[in-house]
Amino acid sequence: MTRVVFVLVPGVHLLDLAGPAQVFSTVGQFGRPYELTYLAEDARVPSAQGLPLLAETEWPELRADDLLVVPGWSGPALCDSPPIGEEVLRRLRAHHAAGGTVASVCAGAEALGRAGLLDGRRCTTHHDVQDELASRHPGAIVIRDVLFTTDDRVVTSAGIASGIDLALHLVAARHGPALAARVAREMVVHTRRNGHEPQSSAMLRHRAHLDDAVHRVQDLIDERFTVPLPLAALASFAGVSARTLTRRFGSATQGLTPLRYQQTLRLERAEHLLGHGATMESAAREVGFEDARMLRRLRGRPAAGDDSRPT
Repeated sequence: MTRVVFVLVPGVHLLDLAGPAQVFSTVGQFGRPYELTYLAEDARVPSAQGLPLLAETEWPELRADDLLVVPGWSGPALCDSPPIGEEVLRRLRAHHAAGGTVASVCAGAEALGRAGLLDGRRCTTHHDVQDELASRHPGAIVIRDVLFTTDDRVVTSAGIASGIDLALHLVAARHGPALAARVAREMVVHTRRNGHEPQSSAMLRHRAHLDDAVHRVQDLIDERFTVPLPLAALASFAGVSARTLTRRFGSATQGLTPLRYQQTLRLERAEHLLGHGATMESAAREVGFEDARMLRRLRGRPAAGDDSRPT
């Protein structure tokens, strides 16, 4: 079972912690259980909202598939952050070096910076402390005005509710967009938050609309993106004509067709597989292409435009 370890510091923001924890807890309802562990240097952790938390103090054995998440904490500036022990920083470095993913929410990026994990990598944090993060860690590439970033298994988010977006993105990357969409629906949150970030999930980038028929079609494509989905069948599912669906889909998604949306999901999943050692041919077949030709073509074209049909 994959473990998610939340590393807590005094003054932790409850929503920075509870949002991602709820996402990974809900995944278990759909057959993908995660073991959640709450870890701190002291067993009793005061939160920024006044609710005391109890945490474990002994580090578990971690595997590369496990996640380390550092929620943010309260404070006017990063220089006023609570102490973060060298053992915590060493564990963050070691987990990443062993192939694991390390994530932060809000001010938690400061812990990743102290561990040296932001050097040469794109990252973000709450807009109030972005300049300070860049100043304190000049090797970091701080991306402003985005919900989250991901760079070489270092994932950072802007803070508070964006931790939910970050967690949904990780679920989509690991298990596919359909499961992430089911988790979001179960949590009654919109999966349409736009991170304005090329590496963020297509599920987040192309859901910033209120067209229920298009959302239903996107849900179907999310669940079956690896198989052919003729436009006529999608239109029938939505209860509209093919022409009407194409028009409404394009209007809702800033110019995408249903096919292009499906291709985007395929490409995103293939990129994840390639990043974890899959060959071009195996990744292409895994996401529904007959061979690697179309995958190579999609990887080489701009983010919008060509609507060539996959084979």
